[in-house]
Amino acid sequence: MAHNRLADATSPYLLQHADNPVDWYQWGEQALALARREHRPILLSIGYSACHWCHVMAHESFEDEATAALMNELYVNIKVDREERPDLDIIYQSAHQLLAQRPGGWPLTVFLTPEDQTPFFAGTYFPSEARHGLPAFRDLLRSIANAYHAQKAEILVQNQALQDALSQLNPERNGANRNFDDTPMRGAHQQLLGSFDDVHGGFGHAPKFPHPASLNRLLRQWSSSGIGGRPDPRTLHVVDHTLTRMALSGINDQLGGGFYRYSTDDEWMIPHFEKMLYDNGPLLGLYGDLWQATGKPLFRETACLTAEWAMREMQSPAGGYFSSLDADSEGEEGRFYLWSADEVCNLLSEDEYRHLTRYYGLDRRPNFDGRWHLHNFSSVAALNQAFDTTGETARALLNSARKKLLNARAPRIRPALDDKILTSWNALMIKGMTKAGRLLEREDFIASAQRALRFIRTELWREGRLLASHKDGRSHLSAYLDDYAYLIDAIMELTQTHWSLDDLSFAVMLAEVLLEHFHDPQAGGFFFTADDHEKLIHRPKPFSDASTPAGNGVAAFALLRLGHLLGEARYIDAAEDTLKIAWAQILQMPSAHCTLLDSLEELITPPEIIVIRGPVAELSRWRRRALEAYAPQRYTLSIPVNESGLPGLLDTRQVSNGVRAYICSGTRCETPLEDFSAFDKRLQVTECRTRPAAAL
Repeated sequence: MAHNRLADATSPYLLQHADNPVDWYQWGEQALALARREHRPILLSIGYSACHWCHVMAHESFEDEATAALMNELYVNIKVDREERPDLDIIYQSAHQLLAQRPGGWPLTVFLTPEDQTPFFAGTYFPSEARHGLPAFRDLLRSIANAYHAQKAEILVQNQALQDALSQLNPERNGANRNFDDTPMRGAHQQLLGSFDDVHGGFGHAPKFPHPASLNRLLRQWSSSGIGGRPDPRTLHVVDHTLTRMALSGINDQLGGGFYRYSTDDEWMIPHFEKMLYDNGPLLGLYGDLWQATGKPLFRETACLTAEWAMREMQSPAGGYFSSLDADSEGEEGRFYLWSADEVCNLLSEDEYRHLTRYYGLDRRPNFDGRWHLHNFSSVAALNQAFDTTGETARALLNSARKKLLNARAPRIRPALDDKILTSWNALMIKGMTKAGRLLEREDFIASAQRALRFIRTELWREGRLLASHKDGRSHLSAYLDDYAYLIDAIMELTQTHWSLDDLSFAVMLAEVLLEHFHDPQAGGFFFTADDHEKLIHRPKPFSDASTPAGNGVAAFALLRLGHLLGEARYIDAAEDTLKIAWAQILQMPSAHCTLLDSLEELITPPEIIVIRGPVAELSRWRRRALEAYAPQRYTLSIPVNESGLPGLLDTRQVSNGVRAYICSGTRCETPLEDFSAFDKRLQVTECRTRPAAAL
């Protein structure tokens, strides 16, 4: 066939399969009804456009006529983009874990009964020919179909057991009142420091992921330890060393900016080359925070490089951020980013070549398929000693060499861009871009974040509800927990950076939808899907962090802050109920719940909410002072005196003359301050300072 039923999809991943000989369907009633009517099992294949092994399986099997004919004969075949349908991915990854007793991954290959879409067999990548203990995909297709028709009774029993197991994944509420303490925060701290790689940074061994939620938790804990006491240097070292090594290593694009998905080795040298928006948004904010905490230029430079990459390569003309860049180009993983020694030598001057070769290890053996992927092996100080230059000269030579290589790389065939715009991932980048803009005083970063938020409000907000995905002028799919939670959190950051009553009001609208349609009023916590979402075999309620922060953790964190800011008890109660129902899971594995631990910290010690009112011309000095130090439990709004119609408690924060600062923590408010020196002195009480005053 010239095209299958994926030809009218919006997902670039589905469109990659539109010319397969497989008779693919999108997930929907048409495919599900066909399976029921013809009593054919469903073959569900879940992947995403930047997934290397998804491409491999597609080339080996889905593009093969004989394999496709067998799939079409035996199954109703459904292809799903995990990024557009994370609800399906969460459910069937959980089912894979239960059936196979090991983690899943992508491509996810699941066989479902036609009556109720319950999986009875699950795996990930299967090769076209048997190897590495995996069966040939065509052999598997036949054996699964035979088992389905011959063992229906056994499959029904297994399906019931699986459905029971899925239902138990959501914890039940413990009716007892919960006295929260910092036990899991101390537990997570121990676990993370125990798995820290002292040599290369990061946690554990390859494959090594950035884990921004874990690093953020440690940085917050370090800050807390320094309020009224000596900050813990070991905790800061874990974050500092990890982000230093990541910034200098192969997991970071040394020329164009942007972090790759993960490292295949302990040293962060050779990555899996896909670049995901959801990694780079949180990492951007984290590098900004660490620059504010330490004043080290490397962290500022890395944040700027990452933000500039996102604006240059990932932001659409309309304002929204695209989703990802593929790992492959010209059919080879990483090809776009690799260099030969001759290429580099021909592009650079003799001095540039000497410095760059020593700095990035081109004088060593090639580190990837006979070529070099840029990874730091030296330092500016070592270059000075080796070549008898000054630090400024070495840096200038490296910068000019990198610029030449970046320009030479530009005409190469680029990795494929997944240009769909996802609400949740955009929210992560909006928050990171906003924070970097505020901390680094880059108005272009803030403007980029504002454009993205305007895009979401224009294209993905319909009749009081969010939509999850946009591409080519079409917005669709009901939004998920992450869309709402991340966006509220991002707007809170943006409002702190650039006051807007309209934006704050939008955050309140989102919070109301979150409570009405996602909150579980009986047990507590938030479901991943809304109460009017398509009925699936399971309605998950995820609490642990994964490649993105846990939606329940972000929802609790954002609602706590919004609740304290406005005096809205419903928001605070919903956040507290979320921590109550998740408490047993948090205690079992604290380091897997770092985002919820941030919420726990702010439930135990409510955030310091600062509202500054006064004339616009006088507000900036006060606002700048409130935001200059790394104080993660502080939230500051500077609102012009003539702003009216403020929601909740904000309407009571008034001033008649000059500037007035209101400082509250939970239900305890201090005497408003109208003297700047008194304001400055008060702020020092709740700040952890390690940078010299000149650096602030």
